[in-house]
Amino acid sequence: MNTERQTIVVLAAIIERDARFLLTRRLRGTHLEGLWEFPGGKCEPGETHEACLARELREELGVSATIGAELLVTEHAYAERTVRLHFRHCRIDGEPQALIGQQMQWVTRESLGAIEFPEADQELVEMLKKSAAPLPE
Repeated sequence: MNTERQTIVVLAAIIERDARFLLTRRLRGTHLEGLWEFPGGKCEPGETHEACLARELREELGVSATIGAELLVTEHAYAERTVRLHFRHCRIDGEPQALIGQQMQWVTRESLGAIEFPEADQELVEMLKKSAAPLPE
């Protein structure tokens, strides 16, 4: 039996507006359902990271985005799969909408520690909690 798992490349948008970060909640029936995360999704074969994140934000939130600097890359092995997460700073145009039925919320830096995130997001959450300054453009 082949026990080697494929690594899934995922892009996540760190969107900060008025000293709050945009979070979305994973849908029922999906991997890690019910946990909060930074919006984004899986990178398709041959798709650039920028194109992936712009597509995901358009499909899930109905916004266009300017994809900025990479803030962190981390890899996490869950029981079912390994995920390589690329967190990118993003600016969005317009007001995000829950186009796929997901819950959304804007949370302060100080509130991040009280929210249930996937394990793979923990390093970024700690980084954001420690930094008092807004993210660079």
